[in-house]
Amino acid sequence: MTAYAIAHLREITPHPEIADYIERITATFEPYGGRFLVHGATRETVEGDWPGDVVVIAFPTLTKAREWWTSPAYQEIAPLRTRHIKGDIILVEGIPDGYDPATTAKKVRTLCEDDATPSG
Repeated sequence: MTAYAIAHLREITPHPEIADYIERITATFEPYGGRFLVHGATRETVEGDWPGDVVVIAFPTLTKAREWWTSPAYQEIAPLRTRHIKGDIILVEGIPDGYDPATTAKKVRTLCEDDATPSG
């Protein structure tokens, strides 16, 4: 199942090391089947507050995403980013084929019913 590395980059201090990082990152994730889905894109905040930028990299599986994240090649360049950019990064699994959001809605309704049940 496809998985994603998602970065919310909030505070960016321009520095040549960031350019080095950007030039080198693709070579670190390609061996794991990674590819950019969102990078340097124009964004439009339609609700709430979203300071900064977003990056999304797709991987064939969550295992491949983890292998990339912990790889010596990526760990070598990560400080080029972390010294100059503050943000959050998550690895998240996508949804399976045939996903039905009604299943999730049913789970939420069950939780609401359980919370409304008086305890005795």
